[in-house]
Amino acid sequence: MRFSPDDPSTRRESYHHGNLREALIEWALRLIAEQGPTGFTFAEVARAAGVSPAAPYRHFRDRNALVAEIAKRGFDRFTLQLEAAWAEGRPDPVTAIENVGRAYLAFARREPAAYAAMFEPGFPFDQDPDLVRASERAFGVLRKAAEHACASPATAPLGMRPPALMVALHIWSQAHGTAALFIGRSEAMRRKLPMTPEDLLESHLLIYLQSLGLSAR
Repeated sequence: MRFSPDDPSTRRESYHHGNLREALIEWALRLIAEQGPTGFTFAEVARAAGVSPAAPYRHFRDRNALVAEIAKRGFDRFTLQLEAAWAEGRPDPVTAIENVGRAYLAFARREPAAYAAMFEPGFPFDQDPDLVRASERAFGVLRKAAEHACASPATAPLGMRPPALMVALHIWSQAHGTAALFIGRSEAMRRKLPMTPEDLLESHLLIYLQSLGLSAR
């Protein structure tokens, strides 16, 4: 059933005074799930939460600030899950990177609204330095994984090893592209696959990492 902020049956009957900030975030996530990060107004969030149009301004500068807060929290959870999947490169760099890829897709599938806010906020990232830092922490896990893999004795000779940043960007592109095409927020826009997105990403990563001379033990 489609969420509507004007439908009283979908509204929270009341909220504790101190929880308006969290209520706004909750309703914004619902609106993002239905309409995307740029598909609603600040007034719609206020109406959904059952408060006056002016009330949200006590907690957020504007709609962009609200979406940025959702994105920052999303990146914080995302980073923790990528870190857990990486597990300091255990049991080996290739398997660990595959696990990171699976965690990437799992987050996109489990939290599509937050994921959309994180990567399609509707405004330039550099408008919010805290959001930039949160996103960089998440990418830092991929970069650490790439550095670990490129430093492995199993890869090319020292002078011929690829730049770790380039490898991290390639891994990110493969994971994000798979999520965007096959897991994205809108079911109608998802492409059909004869395999799971996880299996597709794993095959991409294996082929890519093997081209660098890396393979699982």
